[in-house]
Amino acid sequence: MAKVIKMFQTLRNHWKKTTVGIGLLTWGGNWLYGKHCDNLLRRAACQEAQVFGDQIILPNELIKKATVFLNPAACKGKARSLFEKNAAPLLHLSGMDVIVVKTDYEGQAKKLLELMENTDVIIIAGGDGTVQEVITGLLRRADEAAFSKIPIGFIPLGKSSTLSHTLYPESVSQVQHIIDATLSILKGETIPVDVLQIKGNKDQPVFAITGLRWGAYRDAGAKVSKYWYLGPLKTKAAHFFNTLKGWPQTHPASLTYLGPTPRPPEEPEQKTGRLPLYIRLYKRLAQYWAPSLKEIPKEVTPEAWQETQLSAIEFAITTQNRHLDLKRTEDFMNICIEPDTISKGEYIKRGSQKMGDPHLCPEGSQCLQASRCILQLPEDTEGSLAIDNEEYEAMSVEVKLLPRKLQFFCDSRKKEQMLQGAS
Repeated sequence: MAKVIKMFQTLRNHWKKTTVGIGLLTWGGNWLYGKHCDNLLRRAACQEAQVFGDQIILPNELIKKATVFLNPAACKGKARSLFEKNAAPLLHLSGMDVIVVKTDYEGQAKKLLELMENTDVIIIAGGDGTVQEVITGLLRRADEAAFSKIPIGFIPLGKSSTLSHTLYPESVSQVQHIIDATLSILKGETIPVDVLQIKGNKDQPVFAITGLRWGAYRDAGAKVSKYWYLGPLKTKAAHFFNTLKGWPQTHPASLTYLGPTPRPPEEPEQKTGRLPLYIRLYKRLAQYWAPSLKEIPKEVTPEAWQETQLSAIEFAITTQNRHLDLKRTEDFMNICIEPDTISKGEYIKRGSQKMGDPHLCPEGSQCLQASRCILQLPEDTEGSLAIDNEEYEAMSVEVKLLPRKLQFFCDSRKKEQMLQGAS
């Protein structure tokens, strides 16, 4: 008993060291417990992936081939380690033939997609920038009509992974989020995703999943990291210093757009099996003896373009991928024009909100729905456009919606929520 009393007296006499020691022990215990929980998650996921690998393959079936485009620089250089620890073992255990392509510099994925051979699954391991590069390279191919039907998986490893909020449920840990995404690819549930085709002065277009931004909020948001030394005040500081350049910050432009288009019915899956010989002969003879029909020229209805002049603090075009409605009857993209009549205080306050939700369209903004639009900027326009959080030189662009262009793997629970919300 005397030793216990002496120990407590020593801890009381050295209370500063005791406090630091307890803090370090608590932090170390939580860190070890977190690592233990992550290992349990990995083990359970490997057992689930092994079920797919144990399935019997028929003699005339081929092993599925998956091509992974990994951006090792994502997540401050931790993407490679995160992929190899949490996603790669599941893909190999599932029995797929996995080919990992690591990108070394920005824009390399676009070039690699031009040389990619046939594959059954495309997997993107990175952030928004990697997704934008891969789909741009995919849809620039001459045979994009065939390659765009290949299902795409997304493993969120980047700092910003906007599409993951649509495809997968929210997770407490990053390890759980990566595992959920990988298992969703193995289970094979897909949803159609809209794509924006953005064409500027350059020859080849750029494709986006989320949208396009141009304005004062985007300019200030790109400089937030420069004020890292201000801690939680860095966002407000970036927007405050942006107001010192001039106020109000107007962005004049001319917008011409077409309204929404009705969604066509889904095409049934075509069977690739060859028809019997007698059916093919019958069709050939019927086509040969049938009288030729005169083609009746169809009346072409002129497109109802609308034009408006705008002066906004920010202009944004977004797809509906953030809140997908699988049963909607019209296809359109959302256009948000924020007025430049707000005060500096409101600008700084709203800027903090837009860091959490960049495509927030606040009250008082003009909201339009369009299937195609042309944004004409003045010749002396400075600044940049943000396309899926990637910077491009500010220029006049033509934006066209490609509805249901790509198929992305998703969690079955999220798909059920979309179908229930639609009904």
